[in-house]
Amino acid sequence: MKRRVLIIIPALNEALSITKVLDELRTTCPEHDVLVVDDGSSDATGAVAAAAGAAVLRLPYNLGVGGAMRAGYRYARERGYTVAVQVDADGQHDTAYVPALIELLERADVAIGARFAGTGTYSSAGLPRRVAMWLLAKVLSVLAGTRMTDVTSGFRACNARAIAVFATHYPVEYLGDTVESLVIALRSNCVVRQVPVVMRARREGRASQSTARSLVYLARVAVALGLALVRRWEPVETASEGVRA
Repeated sequence: MKRRVLIIIPALNEALSITKVLDELRTTCPEHDVLVVDDGSSDATGAVAAAAGAAVLRLPYNLGVGGAMRAGYRYARERGYTVAVQVDADGQHDTAYVPALIELLERADVAIGARFAGTGTYSSAGLPRRVAMWLLAKVLSVLAGTRMTDVTSGFRACNARAIAVFATHYPVEYLGDTVESLVIALRSNCVVRQVPVVMRARREGRASQSTARSLVYLARVAVALGLALVRRWEPVETASEGVRA
């Protein structure tokens, strides 16, 4: 069955970088549809993205990455897309790796683009945060039954089965949209795998979270991780495509 691929870009005040990301996608992935979820931006992000030819879903106020991605997954499910790929609006994700993520869906429901898997020299995260990320990766590796090195990566692809799960259960807390969402996927019997990628420094603007705030949120994610591990997830009606553990 021919895959229908939607690339989802959650964007908050990324008017300076979104055009470059969309231009790059036209070069690397010209056959795929692109949706920019304007997450309550106060700048011209939505208008710039629309002028560049992307479909734009404008949220009335800022929901955070998790809320924006849940809206994107619902958009994908309602329109019958069988693959959804998350790409950041700040230019850190090298879209040349999108085909590799999609290819990994031949044997997984969720494919993660992993920074710390032997490719590239990404080092933007400070030492305390990287230690916390390493600990979280160890826990997720046990749950996934395979080595995971970058469970906070937002560069990922999902098949129709995972889209259905995330359209219903995708968490909205900062970093919960990465770590907790993987727990939800695994608890829903989705297969999660990773592929090494190279990530770049932010092209324009500045990150929405400081290092100190990121560390606080990582602690909160650890709590959310524990809750996600004990919570019973209701089954989600999914499409026939997918891999079962």
